[in-house]
Amino acid sequence: MMKVLHILLLAATFSILTFNVTHGGKIIHGEKAKKSSLQYMASVQFYGVHICGGFLINPSYVLTAAHCGIDHLSVVLGTHNIDPGSNNNLRRYRVQSKHIHPSYWKQPSHGFDIMLLKLSDKVNLNDEDVKIIKIPSKHHLVKPNIKCDVAGWGRTENKPQVNDLMVTLVPIINITVCKKKWDEVDIQLPANVLCAGGYETGSGACQGDSGGPLVCNGLAVGIVSFNYNRNCNYPNVPNVYTDISAYADWINKVIEEDA
Repeated sequence: MMKVLHILLLAATFSILTFNVTHGGKIIHGEKAKKSSLQYMASVQFYGVHICGGFLINPSYVLTAAHCGIDHLSVVLGTHNIDPGSNNNLRRYRVQSKHIHPSYWKQPSHGFDIMLLKLSDKVNLNDEDVKIIKIPSKHHLVKPNIKCDVAGWGRTENKPQVNDLMVTLVPIINITVCKKKWDEVDIQLPANVLCAGGYETGSGACQGDSGGPLVCNGLAVGIVSFNYNRNCNYPNVPNVYTDISAYADWINKVIEEDA
């Protein structure tokens, strides 16, 4: 009983308020992902309980957020439905090792919110239900106003958590505008982030699902990192994502050295 309680309490920490910054996930005004889409999506789980999103970038590696980096993790791939009660064939992979960016410190609003999970077994890319997604090279520019996908199994406007993968479109917000809006709530954004959705958006994600990808034109450019004050009805500040291109060298180094 105590173990179950511990699992539930730990899972809940991924949607708590910390200095008015929420990390955890919500897909708001989204829809169920279409079958055979988003096949790179990963559910990062703690003792079988979903806590974060992630995405497959290599047969052996899932990319996610550093603030999801607790022990006893596994990853479920190849399905939109992560309910073990209705899906008896979940493809679960043990996490062999986790690589949190060495500069990450305490909470996502300090920046460097990125982590690689090495899987215990290589994923069979001949499996039609599992695909990798490409990530950008260093200094990749994401233009404001383009619409990008964000997906996850986190909270919606109607439910605390869902078993079916939800997806929605969010617009990229100019970084200067984003910084100004966060300054107005007395929070200075860290370097190497992207902003999308939230502020002045009529549809989209409040946060997505922590660790999940921001996908623009088929490229995973960001990682869902944090939001503000649990406001799911389009808060007065944009949602914040880790800019993957800023960490391209680090990602390549980890994979090469860990092979």
